[in-house]
Amino acid sequence: MDKKTLIDHLNGDLAAELGAIIQFTIYAAKATGPYRPELANFFLTEVSDEQLHAQYLANKIVALGGEPTTIPRLVIVSDSNQENLETMLSDEKKSSKDTWSGEVRQRHSVIMD
Repeated sequence: MDKKTLIDHLNGDLAAELGAIIQFTIYAAKATGPYRPELANFFLTEVSDEQLHAQYLANKIVALGGEPTTIPRLVIVSDSNQENLETMLSDEKKSSKDTWSGEVRQRHSVIMD
């Protein structure tokens, strides 16, 4: 994989992390009902993890001579706690599956060197 392609893929990963930060921040704000405090805290805890991932990716992109994206991926938000949790679960499953795909493993092995 050439450097430009690697940077483009890393920027795609960064856009996903930036989107997740927005997604979880909004989910926390929109949590409703008797479990609102617990749900809001749950979503906000995820924000700090996503921020660390985003910073790591941005640092690697710059180290490779690229420009980190500032445009997040599309964020899907509902007025339903259950729908937001289901979206989060679906995104995590997709992310987990993508993480173990050959292409993503290759990208991360290149930037770890």
